[in-house]
Amino acid sequence: MRTPHIWKSVLAIFLALGLLAAACGNDDDGGESALPGEGVTVSMARANWSTGYMQAAIFRALLQELGYTVNDPAEAELSPATFYPALGEGEYDFWVHGWFPNHTPLIEEAGADDSVQPIGREIVAGGLQGFIVDIASADAHGITTLDDIGDNPEIAALFVVDGNGKADLMGCNDGWGCQVVINETIALNGWEDTIEQISAEHAALFADTVGRHGRGEPILQYIWTPGAFTAELVPGTDVIWVSVSNPIETQVGAAALPADQCPGQPCEMGFVPADILVVANNEFLDANPAAAKLLELIEIPVLDIALQNLAYDSGANTEADVQAAAADWIAANRAAIDQWLAEARNAA
Repeated sequence: MRTPHIWKSVLAIFLALGLLAAACGNDDDGGESALPGEGVTVSMARANWSTGYMQAAIFRALLQELGYTVNDPAEAELSPATFYPALGEGEYDFWVHGWFPNHTPLIEEAGADDSVQPIGREIVAGGLQGFIVDIASADAHGITTLDDIGDNPEIAALFVVDGNGKADLMGCNDGWGCQVVINETIALNGWEDTIEQISAEHAALFADTVGRHGRGEPILQYIWTPGAFTAELVPGTDVIWVSVSNPIETQVGAAALPADQCPGQPCEMGFVPADILVVANNEFLDANPAAAKLLELIEIPVLDIALQNLAYDSGANTEADVQAAAADWIAANRAAIDQWLAEARNAA
């Protein structure tokens, strides 16, 4: 008479185990494991230069595919000097705009070198930066290096804009790493009496430079790639890159540019080719292995960024345009992206 009760008990156990297995199976088949970021809010910033807007939009969109809730980085647009202290304090989790070695001293000055780190291979050795001079002035006065301007007051006078007798090098915004490098390069070479950096909104300075070039006036301008700058003032056609004979210690290293674009060979640009990398708070990376793995894996070709930058400068410059460019890039690179996302889920 006890047998039916035994079988009922056994049946109940099997049913319970079956429900448990089904629940576990749901996790494996696309539940929580497919969205390791579900319930996690991520705070990212973006840099205050438009050439990096698309990268920020791409990284945000891919983190969202993992389930993370990510703020709009357009609402947290900062200079490096402002961002790195905030990153070290945990106010932000990451950004995708680290330029190295330029940003290394900014991180150290912020006291954040133990709490943040660069991660991944977003754009390795893809950031070129330096100084351009119009070809007409270079040819007429034998200019191939910045030294030719800094060491010769008569040549420096060609590039005076504000009337104080010093060549006006149209440079970087306050708070940018390149601003520090340029000022240190001028000081190292003793050019304080012949060259001064003009620090203001770079986009406005460059637009003014393009206007002066169009009027046939001499120009001395800092630019970088990837960007649309070299599409508007083309090295080898409109301008040349000038070399720096004595760059500061952290920026020694020649770029592989041809002599028609950079006549001062080897082409020491005053800046070594830069790695553009994600910089993230260590605690965020430790707490979010899926996000950390994704940030480590994403790579974006320089040419893709340059083409978007050119479109941006040609009028596709709204936030909606940036988001559309990011979406197009993601669609065009879906095979690689799906692999990155799979590895990120596995890391979780």
